Amino acid sequence: MNTSAVDKTVAEFSLPATGDRTISLSELKGRQIVLFFYPKASTPGCTREGQDFRDLRDRFEAVNTVILGVSRDGLKAQENFGAKYDFNFPLLSDKDETLCRQFDVIREKNMYGRKVMGVERSTFLIDAEGVLRREWRGVKVPGHAEEVLAAAGELYDG
Repeated sequence: MNTSAVDKTVAEFSLPATGDRTISLSELKGRQIVLFFYPKASTPGCTREGQDFRDLRDRFEAVNTVILGVSRDGLKAQENFGAKYDFNFPLLSDKDETLCRQFDVIREKNMYGRKVMGVERSTFLIDAEGVLRREWRGVKVPGHAEEVLAAAGELYDG
């Protein structure tokens, strides 16, 4: 397993995304990338997080940064989630957990007293050369998108 680490080049990835396309790391070279992993489409915390990133998208664009949301949900669930909340950025479907494992976000969680494996809400900031520069793990949603935007602005050299 190739786990991504801060200040190391991120290994190439390619996943199906909303909008009937596939998104690869290499096609985004020259742009900063916010990669936010969320547990499940259309749940309250994930919805709020997506809305926060959506509402700040223009400001992310101003610092040459694209936003990508990732979960283990299938493409149909991602399409429905994105459409329902008018997300203005792609959602990637990682059903086989390849990208989740690359970024080491699969964790044991307690769901109603049962231990299950799930996605730990986490965000990663990749620079324009494909190097991981920041990571946030165990994210609490309130204020998070603003914090990521500030970090993207600091990293931007435009």
